[in-house]
Amino acid sequence: METSTTVQAKPGYLRRITDDTGIFQHTKFGVPDRSKGYTTDDNARALIAAVLMYENSRDAVALDLIHTYISFIYHSQTADGNFRNFMDYNRSFIEDKGSEDCQGRTLWALGFALSHAASLPDNLMNTCRYLINQALPHLEALGSPRAGAYAIIGLSYLTEAPGSLGYAFPYPHTENTTEEAAFLPRATIESLIENIAVRLHNQYTRYKGHGWNWFEDSITYGNSMLPWALLRAFLISGNKDLRETAKESLDFLASTTFSSKGYYKPIGSHGWLLRDGLAAPYDEQPIEACEMLLACREAAVVLEDPAYLTQAELCYNWYLGHNSLGIPLIDPQTGACYDGIHAAGLNLNQGSESIISFTIARLVMHHE
Repeated sequence: METSTTVQAKPGYLRRITDDTGIFQHTKFGVPDRSKGYTTDDNARALIAAVLMYENSRDAVALDLIHTYISFIYHSQTADGNFRNFMDYNRSFIEDKGSEDCQGRTLWALGFALSHAASLPDNLMNTCRYLINQALPHLEALGSPRAGAYAIIGLSYLTEAPGSLGYAFPYPHTENTTEEAAFLPRATIESLIENIAVRLHNQYTRYKGHGWNWFEDSITYGNSMLPWALLRAFLISGNKDLRETAKESLDFLASTTFSSKGYYKPIGSHGWLLRDGLAAPYDEQPIEACEMLLACREAAVVLEDPAYLTQAELCYNWYLGHNSLGIPLIDPQTGACYDGIHAAGLNLNQGSESIISFTIARLVMHHE
């Protein structure tokens, strides 16, 4: 199904929808929609994609993109450590603080970048460490389950990053140049991971029952991040309850999103899936295929079950045409990814979230 001429995972399209500020949020077909501006959410996810591209190719364009996306994230952080999300085309943030999901997604990206520190410049990695350290005081209070899941994943990557935890780090731009502070203490990071994960587990316990194995009374967006986060938290804490909840909830999610006809079908964003109801058929979003792929690959390792790799492959093949329409979502002329499947067919816009999701999926699956 896949050919080198129809499937690309190179920085070309990402670069075209990125300017010197960051990646644009939306497009009109293949042209950036400047009126919609930028988001930290998208620049954080784009950072993950660019790090994967650079890790696999050492492409100078990918490294330039990494610089741009980290710079955007740095600019988005306020003095108290929170991240703002929406920026207009005039480079002005239009809010004082972004959503909780934005805080979590940004932590995911920064932690992921640091887990690849061996191949990236030290000055960029120091910026990532600084940004995470400034955000740490706010993470315990995250109430959104998805925000907590994103944060767990980012912090878990941080524990794998050589030299990132528990050392004295000199602050730049201080009057006393000898002033140092303990950055990213390991005990604090690991405690945060377990505390947020236990809250997720407890929420799952409250809602599950009568054949409904989920964290809420609805299944909406970013679903696979919840079991994925618990899998990673289990590896750090050893808490077997987290492993059990992760497996039950991921298997339940799979039962609602893999068609009996043998393809992946994410829950539609126009109505979602309510408890005791039917899943909305449209719109199918590219980001769901990417995140489910990542969760299944983690499950294959942690749960020692290769069947999850088959599910991950189905998620990837969703982009290539093994989906409810039988049509590829990848534009063979540009390598861009269409914005999803809706009732009338493909959504022909090619925004940042879509190409980022495909790029991550492609590189994780094939290590180009």
